[in-house]
Amino acid sequence: MSSTHRQRHTEADNPHWMEWLTGLVSAALIATLIGYVAWNAVTDEMVPPEFAIEATGMERMTGGYRITFDIENRANTSAAAVIVRGELLRGNESVESVDVTFDYVPGESQSTGAILFSTDPGSAQLTLRAIGYTDP
Repeated sequence: MSSTHRQRHTEADNPHWMEWLTGLVSAALIATLIGYVAWNAVTDEMVPPEFAIEATGMERMTGGYRITFDIENRANTSAAAVIVRGELLRGNESVESVDVTFDYVPGESQSTGAILFSTDPGSAQLTLRAIGYTDP
């Protein structure tokens, strides 16, 4: 048997300029990201959840009607167990009221849901509103 005299790993004494450039760009990106996160942590004011709810569609289904809606949390604080109430009104009288609960609505985000009514929503005035939440 003969032994080999070749080195398996070779490293230059001076790194290639592309290695320096890659290292500098990476360091700049990481420093920028850390600065951005630190700036937001220091300057952002925590605002309680603020919900905007908008009906997006209505369809007839077996046994009733489905109203789809979007719920948007415009604040930077998240909310858990968000209860949305859909109510059908004729004049001042409530015809039907239905609640749906969202497990979690993150800050500055939007979620979608649906409420199921047995009464035709076209024959009454629909109101959708958040009636409660908990802090996660």
